[in-house]
Amino acid sequence: MKGGRSQEAIRAKCFHPSGSFVEFNEEEVEQSIPHRFEQIVREYPDRIAVKTRNHTLTYSALNKAANRVARAILAKRGEEQEPVAILLENDAPTVASAFGALKAGKIFVTIDPSDTHARNAFLVEDSKASLVVTNNKNIHLARELAHNAIQLVNIDELDTSLSDESPGLSIPPDAFAHIVYTSGSTGQPKGVLSDHRKALHQAMTYTNAFHVCKDDRLSLLSSYGSAQATMIMWNALLSGAALHSLDLKEESLAHLAEWLIQEEISIMHVIVTIFRHLTSTLTGAGRFPNLRLIRIGGSPASKRDVELFEQYFPSHCLLVNGLSTSEGGIISHYFIDRNTPIPGSTVPVGYPGDDKEILLLDEEGKEVGPDCVGEIGVKSRYLSRGYWGRPDLTRAKFLPDPNGGDERVYLTGDLGRLLPDGALEYIGRKDFRVKVRGYSVEIGEIEMRLLDHEGVSESAVVALDDQSGDKRLVAYFVPRRQPAPMIGELQSFLKEKLPEYMIPSAFVMLDSLPLAPNGTKVDYRALPTPGQGRPELATPFVAPRTAIEEKLAKIWAEVLGVDHVGIHDNFFELGGHSLLAMQIISQIHAAFQVEPSLRRFFEAVTVEGLAELIETVRGTRENAQPVSSDLTSENETGEL
Repeated sequence: MKGGRSQEAIRAKCFHPSGSFVEFNEEEVEQSIPHRFEQIVREYPDRIAVKTRNHTLTYSALNKAANRVARAILAKRGEEQEPVAILLENDAPTVASAFGALKAGKIFVTIDPSDTHARNAFLVEDSKASLVVTNNKNIHLARELAHNAIQLVNIDELDTSLSDESPGLSIPPDAFAHIVYTSGSTGQPKGVLSDHRKALHQAMTYTNAFHVCKDDRLSLLSSYGSAQATMIMWNALLSGAALHSLDLKEESLAHLAEWLIQEEISIMHVIVTIFRHLTSTLTGAGRFPNLRLIRIGGSPASKRDVELFEQYFPSHCLLVNGLSTSEGGIISHYFIDRNTPIPGSTVPVGYPGDDKEILLLDEEGKEVGPDCVGEIGVKSRYLSRGYWGRPDLTRAKFLPDPNGGDERVYLTGDLGRLLPDGALEYIGRKDFRVKVRGYSVEIGEIEMRLLDHEGVSESAVVALDDQSGDKRLVAYFVPRRQPAPMIGELQSFLKEKLPEYMIPSAFVMLDSLPLAPNGTKVDYRALPTPGQGRPELATPFVAPRTAIEEKLAKIWAEVLGVDHVGIHDNFFELGGHSLLAMQIISQIHAAFQVEPSLRRFFEAVTVEGLAELIETVRGTRENAQPVSSDLTSENETGEL
């Protein structure tokens, strides 16, 4: 088709200038991840494998660290295949521990220490982890989660006599490799189970589509416990490229552009929301000479995103939109250059990846006709093995090959249709699963957690577009009694049970939830749109008293989408989250030449607290540099 040919023409330009690309052959999929990794180590022992703010590991060093972790695991648990949990920060030791677990023949599940205790406890229990790999920083949390019934490996205190040679276990390609937990519609996360073959096939698809080579540097900006992070890790380290990681929970978004340039990133992975925030910090085009490809995802991309790409990134750089899931891997991709027309308001997710066939199915499982919307199904022999401990859900979502072959069909729950040129257009979720800030969120999980609150009798949650076009979660609830629970109380309650990205940004109290005509279901379309007024908070409104407080209150109101903000109002109770905080921090930097870190921002949490921080920096700067007290000087910045 015409569209397919134009895609091939763009892909022909998708090479690193060094020209050192080596094709990943399909027969190389039939092995284990450690076997492939050790081949790469032998080819590129001294090249950088992983670089973070705290660590720089060559392939040889990463391999030796992984071997020591593997031997420590084997010493405690033997060679039986079983899950092990990795409880470490988003840093290089997590990568080494993941490879170490695989080298020991285990199935790893990565747990983020910054997630809620309830979620992490569930992951340890549900995965039936026999051992937790951790370090000194997280040893106390690991002991709490283990309940003295699960063994621990502390990587900071490994036996010095452990060999750094490979254990050399023979691991078949169909052995289980890892479990990635996503949000679950039943109110609990569900574990997506992958084997070595699927991971290697995904790395092959990625490597050959983007022509990844040893000179490429891939960015990793997401939590190591996410499906995206696992995918990027395999894509980089099973192809000889370098994995460069930046923890956006610890870094200001204003530093992202500088980091991309400094680290000479050639392939940037970024969710659409972060991409939009990144471009808002840029002032001109051509600032990223090494960047050759930007892979966006996590949320539907718009024509405006393509315009931002063309405005701020060099002409040789390509933009790739696509569809990926934990269960189906890389499903499709769509290459965009300066000459790619975007006829509609949304960007297509493209054409099938290697060994993937896309089906559009109606409610009866039959393929729909041309230009018709249907559920996206993916037919392949390279799919997830299903859901850990959930055979019922696995049978419902993974169907046998209708032709009796060795392929299966995964029902994504996404809706799509084929454009005239054969490209796939993403329409939205079939159920109530939504994408918020790049994360897949099951609405039902939030609703069920709200109903756990003793003051809530009914609940409904929807995802609405905010001022920037991103999704925000809005919760509607019917109080069980009066006085009704305050917003801050509900937010605090949910924060004990859910990750930060699943906390609604607005809460609306109703006398009753609207019902559909049959009277059995909530009519979500009839829920009222929340206004822009200041929500009802337990904190009384106090107007700004100083010029700094007045400016900060105005910034908060604009970013949070409320008509006015008091100096004692809690940022989170106004609907704030980490990405909005990054926007505010950027505006604070522009207004005051002071840039608080995300952590300090969250510690301040009010306009008054931030104003005090700014005054402190101003006073310190004036004392240190009495000849100049101009906070707006372009050469003078303050970082907290």
